[in-house]
Amino acid sequence: MNRRSFIQKSALLGTTLFVSLKAFPFSSTFLDNKISGKIISKGKGIAGVVVSDGFNVVQSDKSGKYNIDINPLAKFVWISTPSGYEFKTESHIAKYYESATGKTDLNFELNPLKLNDNKHNFIIWADPQVKNKKDVAQMMETSVPDTIKTIKSMNPKIPVHGITVGDIVWDNHELFADYNTAVAKMGIPFFQALGNHDMDYRMGGDETSDKTFQKHYGPTYYSFNRGKAHYVVLDDVRYLGTERNYDGYINQQQLDWLAKDLKYVAKDALLIINLHIPVHNAVKNNTDFYAVLNGFTNIHIMSGHTHYNKNVITNGIFEHNHGAVCGAWWTGPICEDGTPRGYGVYEVDGTNLKWYYQPTGLSKKEQVHVYVDDLTNQKRLIANVWNWDENWKVEYFLDGKAMGVLEQQKGYDPLSVSLYKGDKLPAGRTFPEPSKTEHLFVAHFEPSVKNVKVVATDRFGEKFEAEFKA
Repeated sequence: MNRRSFIQKSALLGTTLFVSLKAFPFSSTFLDNKISGKIISKGKGIAGVVVSDGFNVVQSDKSGKYNIDINPLAKFVWISTPSGYEFKTESHIAKYYESATGKTDLNFELNPLKLNDNKHNFIIWADPQVKNKKDVAQMMETSVPDTIKTIKSMNPKIPVHGITVGDIVWDNHELFADYNTAVAKMGIPFFQALGNHDMDYRMGGDETSDKTFQKHYGPTYYSFNRGKAHYVVLDDVRYLGTERNYDGYINQQQLDWLAKDLKYVAKDALLIINLHIPVHNAVKNNTDFYAVLNGFTNIHIMSGHTHYNKNVITNGIFEHNHGAVCGAWWTGPICEDGTPRGYGVYEVDGTNLKWYYQPTGLSKKEQVHVYVDDLTNQKRLIANVWNWDENWKVEYFLDGKAMGVLEQQKGYDPLSVSLYKGDKLPAGRTFPEPSKTEHLFVAHFEPSVKNVKVVATDRFGEKFEAEFKA
C-alpha cells in the first residue's frame, strides 16, 4: 500500500503528515474500526459462524451476534458459510462478502439447504484462460456443455458446487464477464481463486494487483464449509511489481489469517485448499505454509497453472495439480503432457473424498491413451494414464495374455509431440511445447502381436481400459 492510499484509508491523518509504515504499525488502537452484526436464518440467529476481515477472525455467539475489529487495510468482511446452508450467490458467482468501507453494522442472512450436505460433489476448473472472443466461443461450445452434462449425471439429491483455481482469463479482464456468463449457464455456485493472468500489472506492487479481480469476485482468500469439509481459497501469486513478473508465494498476512481460521476447524475434518500455483514445487515458502497445516490429517490441495495433470503426495498432503480447461491455450484437444483438456470431479462422503478427471467431450471411462511405435525388430507400447498416482495399478495384455504391470517411465506423450513440438506448431500460438510427464507406462513386445490392451485400476478400484489393434 502506498502513502496516499494509507492516508485515505485511515481518514484520520492530515495531508501534510508523513507517516512511516514501519514506525507506525496499523495495529495502533486509534485507527481501529469495529463492525457488529448478526448472522440470521428465517429470523433466528445462527451460532458459531466464522466472520473475518482477512486479518481478524471471530465467531457469532449463541444468538448469532458478532463483533469484529476491522483492520485499516481490510476491504471486505465475509462469512465462512457454515455447513447446512446455501451459498449466497449472484448469477451463481459466490457472494459471501460485503465491503468493509464505512460500515459499523452488517448482518448476513442465510437460507438452509434443502439437501443434506454430508454427501456433496464439487468440480475444479483450472485455467479456462480465455484471451479473446474466439477462446470464449470454444469454452462455451465445449467446456460449458460438458460440465453441464457432468452435473446432470450426478444424483440430484446431492449438492454440487464449483471452484475455478485461477487464470480465469488471459490478461484480458473484460472477459471476466464472459466467464461469469459461463458460470451462470452451468447453474451451480462457483467460487474463484486468483491466477497470475487475473492480476492487474504495472499498477504498483502485489497489494494493488488484485483490484480488478476483487471488483468482480471479492476477497482473494477466504473459506467456506459444506458437510464435514472445510474449504479454503488462497492467493499464492505474488506480483513483483515489474512488467509481468510474479512468483509463487503465500504472504504472511494470509498465513496468519489461515492459522486463525483453522482454529475453528476439527483436526480430522476434510480440508480442501484451493489456489493457483502448485504448492509442492513452485511456492517458495511452502514450508511455512505446510507448518500452518500441522496436525490436520486429511488435506487435499487443488491447484492449476501448469497446463498438465499431476498428483503429488507431500508429507501426507495430497495435491491435485489439474490439467487445464483450455488444454494448451485452446490450440488443441490436449494439454502439454497429453492429458485431455478437462476438469476435476470430486465426490465427498463425510470426510472421505473420491475423484476422477473428466476429459472434455469424452467419456469419464476414458482415462488412458495408448500408442504403439514400430522399432527395429520390436514394437513399443506407451500408455498415458493422466490421473495416475502411486496407488494406481497399470497392467497390460498381449493378444489376451496377461503380461503384468507396465514399467513407469518419464517422457513425452506422442500426441503432444506431434501437435506442439517445434516453433511452427501449433498454428496461431506457437509457444506451447510438449512437457515431460511421469504418468507414462512403457513395454516392448514382438511385432507378431495383434492386440494390445491396457487396464489401469485407480486407488478406488475403478478400472479403465484402452486397446490397440494392429
